[in-house]
Amino acid sequence: MKHWYVVQVYAGYEEQVKEDVSRRIVKDGLEDLFGDVLVPSAKIKSFFAGSDTKDERLFPGYVLVQMELVPEAIRLVTLSPRVMRFLGGKDPMPLSQKEVDRVVANMKGEVVVSSQAPEFADGSEVEIAEGPFAGFIGMVEKVDKEAERLTVMVSIFGRLTPIELGFDQIKR
Repeated sequence: MKHWYVVQVYAGYEEQVKEDVSRRIVKDGLEDLFGDVLVPSAKIKSFFAGSDTKDERLFPGYVLVQMELVPEAIRLVTLSPRVMRFLGGKDPMPLSQKEVDRVVANMKGEVVVSSQAPEFADGSEVEIAEGPFAGFIGMVEKVDKEAERLTVMVSIFGRLTPIELGFDQIKR
């Protein structure tokens, strides 16, 4: 079964390695052991030049190869010029399908929303991680999920005082 593996190559030679590996696969007749060879890159718009776009490597110095992990396939890839090694050394670990999907989504320019806003309930106890009140413990009074802000009641000099905090300022 074919899986995706990461190959470390000399930075700047990713496209040449891709072409060389693809050419060697056909030359040696090993098409049944290999799938795609990818150089993860994405179109990046230049901030200053207006509508100029350029192809920028997502992972400089790395190429993804879809292949069966058999000695002939490993030998073909590792003996290619400008290839250093498989990530994982002698026992390369395949990428999970989730990782491959994320790379392909980045290449297509899709927005990957991976983080979910943590759930805070009114009246729950939280610890403040950042800011002037770091280390204080307070009670959640109000949650604004759109703005990702909390109002936390903290005891300062014996009086409950409301403090506005971002979700990232709270220990989970």
